[in-house]
Amino acid sequence: MLIVADENIPLLNAFFEDIGTIRRVSGRTLTADQVRDADILLVRSVTRVDQALLEGSRVKFVGTATIGTDHVDVDWLKSEGIAFGCAPGCNAASVTEYVLSCLSVYAEQRGYDDWTDLSVGIVGAGNVGSRLWTRLNRLGFDVCVHDPIRAENEGEDDFSSLEEVLQCDVVTLHTPLTREGEFPTYHMLDAGRLESLTSDQLLINTSRGGVIDSAALKQRLQVENSPYVALDVWESEPEIDKELADRLWMVTPHIAGYSLEGKVGGTEMIYQALCRFLGLPARKQSGQFMSDPALGKLSFTSSAKALDAAHLAIRACYDVRKDDAFYRRSLLLAADQRAAAFDAMRRDYPIRREFSSTKIQLKGGVKELQQVFRALEFKLKS
Repeated sequence: MLIVADENIPLLNAFFEDIGTIRRVSGRTLTADQVRDADILLVRSVTRVDQALLEGSRVKFVGTATIGTDHVDVDWLKSEGIAFGCAPGCNAASVTEYVLSCLSVYAEQRGYDDWTDLSVGIVGAGNVGSRLWTRLNRLGFDVCVHDPIRAENEGEDDFSSLEEVLQCDVVTLHTPLTREGEFPTYHMLDAGRLESLTSDQLLINTSRGGVIDSAALKQRLQVENSPYVALDVWESEPEIDKELADRLWMVTPHIAGYSLEGKVGGTEMIYQALCRFLGLPARKQSGQFMSDPALGKLSFTSSAKALDAAHLAIRACYDVRKDDAFYRRSLLLAADQRAAAFDAMRRDYPIRREFSSTKIQLKGGVKELQQVFRALEFKLKS
């Protein structure tokens, strides 16, 4: 059995070598010829999987180690009897922690003594948005959520209109990219909605680049009273509009979900889906392959202030400014080198662990400290 797999999927051998022969390929440049004799295809979001790629091949199972599926023509796969597996929620914690790091830095830069004084609007309450919603509620933020599909199915009491969400101090996007249906998200933030945002607001996009009209955003950022903007996803990946990037508060190359737990979790989920398809027992789990984190423990005494301790711990685990600074250096390269640099940073991304991998020791057991670290989902060491 031949498995053709994106070379950047972690732990390919560990999970799949017992199932078949693995052929590693560049996901960005994968061709129909490369996959024609494959039985199984494993991809990430950089590969478009559709009739053009798979027609005439012998592929019977496609797995994507991502939460998003807009790069896969799921309807065509179904019509051809090709099984499909994805990894919903695998990197929800990682993306949530990217947003929390942005909030921590933004609150400090804007002079907020208490970051929970910021109101946060969440657009999209799926795996990532709902995870963020829960953490922010536990931390004491005023949270406003827009998700028309969930509102339609569950009732509107817990949800708000998009216009209401866009009035919050921070607006963070967590929707799939859809062009059809009752609630399409393509260019959901168009020129008109971007015009409503002001310099007192932060816009974060970690979902899909096409949710924001990039041309309209660039125009908006060229005039006074424009919002702060953090982009991790881009309409033209891996080609980046440098003029737009130079005007942003924070720029990163689609790595918000790139914690080790998130990436390995995606591999594990498509491994489980493939095992179900083949009728095999799923004997391997990601925990078998996880090494000890570089930062194993943080200790705080009873004299520590809860918010100061929270910000210190967040940034010790993940400080978004480091990724921003590293990626901005690549934007200084010649235009024909930037796309390769975008992919290289994703391919060679350093190990980043989630908050849950770090134990927090509280000497004195102050209740307020315990509450904030539980809300952030650190492990408390007794």
